[in-house]
Amino acid sequence: MPVRGPLVRFLIGFGLACAAVLAVVGGIALRGPGLVAVCVSGALAGCVAAGVARETPRPGRRSVLESAGQAAAVTIGALLVVSGTAVLAGGAVALLLVGLAAAGWAARRWVRDRREAALRAVPSAGSWAGPAVAVDGASTATLGEEWRRTGAELQRPLAPAARQRLVARRAQVLDELERRDPDGFARWLAAGPLGSADPTGFVRGTPPHADPSTETEAA
Repeated sequence: MPVRGPLVRFLIGFGLACAAVLAVVGGIALRGPGLVAVCVSGALAGCVAAGVARETPRPGRRSVLESAGQAAAVTIGALLVVSGTAVLAGGAVALLLVGLAAAGWAARRWVRDRREAALRAVPSAGSWAGPAVAVDGASTATLGEEWRRTGAELQRPLAPAARQRLVARRAQVLDELERRDPDGFARWLAAGPLGSADPTGFVRGTPPHADPSTETEAA
């Protein structure tokens, strides 16, 4: 979560205070029938948001009730602010405010969609996304190269699932290096940060030889 400075926090608070004043003025100007219409609009927006939240398959989304309540509150607040702006500054200013708000929402949605598309495209860009070689049959040099390559991949922006796969792969490499040469593995750990030292300079083990019976069956 980004840390906002004092000036940004002041501007946000000032904007919210102005919006609250405009909403109060708008509510007073609308009176009974207008307020009923605003509440009905908020309820409709909440129903739509609830339906969208229910049909959204992606995890990490807000609950249906939370989505509906937020959509209803935003809709009612926005209509009251527009009404208050029209009372105090005229219809043209209110229309301009609506246009700016719509443009800002569209720009934010576009940036978010671009960021999500970029994150989804990252896993297919790396060579690690293909079938991985079994660590127990790979040479120690191959395991060292795999360790360095996956470490470099972790420095890139990755989707959570892709990052999890890389972490699991690195855990397999670590387990195999320790199994082959426990003493050399311990010296590698003591040499400093794992990302800055090449494990092949410490671990001297070799992959296990194939079972003769397996080779006979293959022949």
